[in-house]
Amino acid sequence: MASKDKVLELLESNKETYISGEVIASSLGLSRNAIWKAINELRKAGYEIDAISNKGYKLKEGNDILSEAGIISYLDSSYKSKYKGSNLIRIYDVANSTNRIAKEMAIAGAAHGTVVIANEQTEGRGRKDHSFYSPKGGLYLSIILRPEFLKTLLPDEITIQTGTAVCDSIEALAGVRPTLKPINDLFINDKKICGILTEAGTEFETGDIQWIVVGIGINYDSDISAFPSDIKNIATSLFSPNQATITRNQLAAEIIQKIVV
Repeated sequence: MASKDKVLELLESNKETYISGEVIASSLGLSRNAIWKAINELRKAGYEIDAISNKGYKLKEGNDILSEAGIISYLDSSYKSKYKGSNLIRIYDVANSTNRIAKEMAIAGAAHGTVVIANEQTEGRGRKDHSFYSPKGGLYLSIILRPEFLKTLLPDEITIQTGTAVCDSIEALAGVRPTLKPINDLFINDKKICGILTEAGTEFETGDIQWIVVGIGINYDSDISAFPSDIKNIATSLFSPNQATITRNQLAAEIIQKIVV
């Protein structure tokens, strides 16, 4: 793990608390110079980090940059132990399709609970191969599930369970409950906020399911007025632009631990 990632993980785990350079150095085995360089790299990446002499460094709570460390910091303890240091969470600034990447990983043997997350998709897809508009700043994630961990292998049931998990997560963190409409769309005030796509791979001779990928696309704090004309009147966003009261890392963590068992 790079020095900046180690520092970010420590800061994410101690939000709104100043950590001295000495403590960071002893905790991570880094020199003070390496810490200074890591802090500067994180700032260049967009993280807001306060620094005060004799107090140390503090990551501001409002940072909304998708990161493995940020997501793990919001997981419950049992999930923290599962995901920390596991490389099960893959973050992309831009991906063609998180479902496509997750399917390729599933075929290659990726473990149950592997998560692919993107800040933007260039070829997002919905059901029946419809395109799914996925601009920068949304929350687009796909989760690999292995059949031996699931109570049902019926596609519609998995999709509904996924939709319910997303509804529960949004309600728990944002205080508003979307409506799940059969079987893969979530709505707020009768406008679409989220789409779900469930895909699976089977063994040809037996027909046995080998893997399942559930894809979730959420309009997080999107500028709906900038959406394509054919969908902007039927879509909405969880938050207005720059008005979010939670971070995408928080929401991703909540969704992950409600889906991965």
